[in-house]
Amino acid sequence: MFKTNSLPSTKQPVLIDKYGRKINYLRLSITDRCNLRCFYCNTCNDYKFIPHKEILTYEECLSLIRLSDSLGVSKVRLTGGEPFVRKDCVRFIAKALELFPDLDLRVTTNGTLLKDKIPFLKKVGLNYLNISLDTLNRQKFRWITGRDYFSEVRQSIDDCLHHGIRVKINVVAMKGINDNELLDFVRFASDNPVDVRFIEFMPIGCDSHWESSYYWSAEEMLNIIEAEWEIVPLSVKEDTSGPARMYSIHNGQGKIGLISPLSNHFCAQCNRFRITPDGRLRTCLFSDREYRLRPILRSSKLGIENVLKIMKLANDRKPMGYEILKNTKDSSVCHRSMSAIGG
Repeated sequence: MFKTNSLPSTKQPVLIDKYGRKINYLRLSITDRCNLRCFYCNTCNDYKFIPHKEILTYEECLSLIRLSDSLGVSKVRLTGGEPFVRKDCVRFIAKALELFPDLDLRVTTNGTLLKDKIPFLKKVGLNYLNISLDTLNRQKFRWITGRDYFSEVRQSIDDCLHHGIRVKINVVAMKGINDNELLDFVRFASDNPVDVRFIEFMPIGCDSHWESSYYWSAEEMLNIIEAEWEIVPLSVKEDTSGPARMYSIHNGQGKIGLISPLSNHFCAQCNRFRITPDGRLRTCLFSDREYRLRPILRSSKLGIENVLKIMKLANDRKPMGYEILKNTKDSSVCHRSMSAIGG
């Protein structure tokens, strides 16, 4: 099913951009399809999915992982859309873990399709899952996502913990939507060995319902939490959660985190590339500039060395995202929906 004998094995120099940022993290989206229609992502009933023939094959995904590994990338996150709507996703994950045992491979999912997959995922070596959950209320879940899958997501979280898979829960925090559940989520993190991370609502994608009135800053959230809970910030050495500022909870089993791309950007520390399901490299979440890798991967005349050249060129042009956000008011900063980018 998966062939890798044409992939390079020689380690290449680590990518470092003009701002001194080291690229060691790849987010690889394997599909733009999703079984939810979340309020902040893709709400269109007539959304046009990327045609199947334009989606990267699993073999091409493995080629890109191999190439990224040779460039010094140590962490790869598989995203969507919803990764598990794609046929043979679990087999692909197993193959990637087999081929790259030293790579920190993780998956972001909405948790609705994990039933019966969790024991196998643990068996093949997947130790981490990020699960999106924006409310602890079933009725509100249905309103936010357009689907009634709350019970499935909660069961998936419990099953992951039972089988020893570490869980990070991603919560998009929105005023007037789920702001009254902030402390409920903190209690959930206190009662369970999970990381709950609150993410500022971002103006991403033309199909989102972004409005500035929904925006809720991380500092506002932190003030509310600190008024009710005893939390302690974790040092960088204690935490590996990327852009999240993480906190331990006094006498709690889990941790909480705050991700503030708008109020307190972390562009100077950005260490990631994103590859869309149709094989386009994006160096910044907020920029629509893309570099087409799929045609090169499928060319009989152009070798994978040319993909390497494009990735190096893209790295040289990697922008500071906050400069793009400066002019944003009540409009989104990029055309693609989050489901077609991979977050």
